[in-house]
Amino acid sequence: MNKAQLEQAAEIALEQAKQQGATAAEVGVSHSSGVSVTVRQGDIETLEHNNDKGLGITVYFGQTKASASTSDFRPEAIADTVAAACGIAKHTQADEFAGLADAKLMATEFPDLSAYHPWDLEADKAIEIATECEQAGFDLDKKITNSEGASVSSHQGGRVYANSHGFIGNSKSTRHSISSTLIANDDNEGMQRDYWYDVARDANDLASAIDIGRRAADRTLRRLNAKVVPTGNSPVVFAAEVAPSLFGQLIGAISGRALYKKSTFLDDHLGKQIFPDFMHIHEQPYLLKALGSAAFDGEGVATKARDIVRDGVLQGYVLDSYSARKLNMATTGNSGGVHNLTIETGTLGFADILKEMGTGVLVTETMGMGVNIVTGDYSQGAAGFWVEKGVIQYPIDEFTIASNLRDMFLGIQAVGSDVECKGNTRTGSVWIDNMMIAG
Repeated sequence: MNKAQLEQAAEIALEQAKQQGATAAEVGVSHSSGVSVTVRQGDIETLEHNNDKGLGITVYFGQTKASASTSDFRPEAIADTVAAACGIAKHTQADEFAGLADAKLMATEFPDLSAYHPWDLEADKAIEIATECEQAGFDLDKKITNSEGASVSSHQGGRVYANSHGFIGNSKSTRHSISSTLIANDDNEGMQRDYWYDVARDANDLASAIDIGRRAADRTLRRLNAKVVPTGNSPVVFAAEVAPSLFGQLIGAISGRALYKKSTFLDDHLGKQIFPDFMHIHEQPYLLKALGSAAFDGEGVATKARDIVRDGVLQGYVLDSYSARKLNMATTGNSGGVHNLTIETGTLGFADILKEMGTGVLVTETMGMGVNIVTGDYSQGAAGFWVEKGVIQYPIDEFTIASNLRDMFLGIQAVGSDVECKGNTRTGSVWIDNMMIAG
């Protein structure tokens, strides 16, 4: 479906909401299509084509709200969906904080963020690329004996958000990826698995399938002959591919729902020091081709570049309009999340950070859900490497790293220049001064 068809469906929904007595309404309309393939041991394991569309309408009768959705864009089906939402609203309780975001905050500028780069990828070509990726891993070393699959996917789509303020915003994007997960087995060194992948808006920016397959194999081989980690306190380096999870915990702790429910260890920390004074964390919503770029958030509010942490001090929360009203504050344009969260790096590369750390643990994978945002307590299963005198000595696995996020954030010694940009958080490796390690 094209932009005009999505807009037409949105306009029909808003007009129906008005005719059926709603005092305000907002609607999201989307259409996406793509192909995904997974090859395992040279055979096609999955091949999927998708062609999905949907419309979600939220109506307000004063401070009473209700929602309904449909995948049928015929005018009569849209009218029925709006009627269903209006019917639900009659039975819901009023909420004084409900409502559209303020009209004056709606985006008025819509720059081209280079988010749309279609890839003319036929199923046969996707299978060929996935096969090549997996085979490159097998070819690297005979110890690579099995595979959990190599995958290739390409998706494109468009979305319209509109509301009864008269706002209508369009966005279209693409997302392409290649990945491989391999298994190594050796009679003397045991069995291990690991992976590698790449993802980009533009397929031309992806690493080659051969490079991804070889890196997945190399990472898997490095984990063979794992030893038991010494139990005790130790400095820890989170590799760049896992470091984003640390800052995901930060965003969860300063998000509106956690704040107004007072279920976060960072409650009432605005303007307070929560990181070392060299730390700078900010949003960059207008980066070209970046996965988190957007001109407006999920409520039509204009996004903007802003500091979340500067000089180690918390500068702002992450709020949508509902949570902002609950907190007697203003929305930060984060309905739907942050936009290209960026952790500014220092001058140290990955090898430099290991050298500066000296002896400690390099974490390359975390497992489990052992983080309590209410208290900040952190305990995760992990895998990685033992480092001595700045040099990786041997792989370690089946150990636990534990601390409190408050201490971990304040204990950051450096952020490496080895930045990964595969997601919505852009950070290098992170060196933390001290954690409890249990083998």
